[in-house]
Amino acid sequence: MRLLMGPGPSNPDPRVLAAMARPMVGHLDPYFLQIMDDTMSMLRTVYRTENHHTIPMSGTGTSGLETIMLNLLEPGDEAVVGVIGYFGQRLHEMAERAGATVRVIEEPFGGVIDPQRVADEMAKRPAKLVALVHAETSTGAAQPIPEVAALARDHGALVAIDCVTSLAGMPVEIDAWGIDAAGSCSQKCIGAPPGLGPVTFGPRAMEVIGSRTSKPFTWYLDLNLLFQYWGDSGAPKQRAFHHTAPVSSVYALHEALRLILEEGLEARWERHRQAHAVLVQGLERLGLSLFTPAAHRLPMLNVVNIPQGVNDAAVRSAMLERGIEIAGGFGPLKGKTWRVGLMGVNADPERIETLLGALEEVLREQGFGG
Repeated sequence: MRLLMGPGPSNPDPRVLAAMARPMVGHLDPYFLQIMDDTMSMLRTVYRTENHHTIPMSGTGTSGLETIMLNLLEPGDEAVVGVIGYFGQRLHEMAERAGATVRVIEEPFGGVIDPQRVADEMAKRPAKLVALVHAETSTGAAQPIPEVAALARDHGALVAIDCVTSLAGMPVEIDAWGIDAAGSCSQKCIGAPPGLGPVTFGPRAMEVIGSRTSKPFTWYLDLNLLFQYWGDSGAPKQRAFHHTAPVSSVYALHEALRLILEEGLEARWERHRQAHAVLVQGLERLGLSLFTPAAHRLPMLNVVNIPQGVNDAAVRSAMLERGIEIAGGFGPLKGKTWRVGLMGVNADPERIETLLGALEEVLREQGFGG
């Protein structure tokens, strides 16, 4: 078995994998329709929202984020995108592909965006959408959201966030923060296999989607079509075929969400926070440091500075030989950092000590340490 301590996927709980082996049914079977409804309800709880329009997209987290951009934006719309790393750059490109005129607010890798910069940008010229990455997986930085969201809404903009890495691992408060749309994934802190992209859309977002002047460029990700299958609020419980849903993947997500609520969402956040503290203490013991400033580090994704003279690829290869996966850096951090994930069941002191023990052994072979 691989111990998956990279940026995702994480190791699913065995009960989640067992759920995938449940008997196959059709995607319009009454039993599966009930699983769909239950999954939507649990996702609302994990997202901390009352939004009816909360579903897992049939596709990875990327599909969920494209769903947001392609449904909320039309050609000629203005969007402001915050970029603090690779995944902010991805939001920028998605918005451009939707036909929007995009203004970028950027910080160097490792930093976060000051809310005042968003206010200043919106004061220059309004925008339909402000999009941010909550947990920037390439840099390990947690972007503060509530104040930025409030400022954007004060200027009449919708607010969308990428919480692919943060959902179920740290506070995500969709309704309390005033977020109009958000997208995540199944394989990180939620703890299911890859393949689903949970999204949520609030009333303001759905109003914009319902009043579009043109159809989205996508058929597969068109929410007006999708909710004919997933069920719209206030509509009769009659489902129209849209696509063949990945039944076994939804089984897995359903079980993963059930386990999250069994543990308690706040308890799960705290477990990830404590796991981060254990890792940081262990890295310091080995003489290693984190790239991301302490003031805005993510608990579940840790970007570790590679010591001088240590070969990045050789260390990751040697760790993999020991059954442990960690990842290299992105963009300007490539070859300079490792990314270590503590997600789902892997946010666990015993698994972290296994990682640290192997890393110490590998670094000693490279001539680093005592």
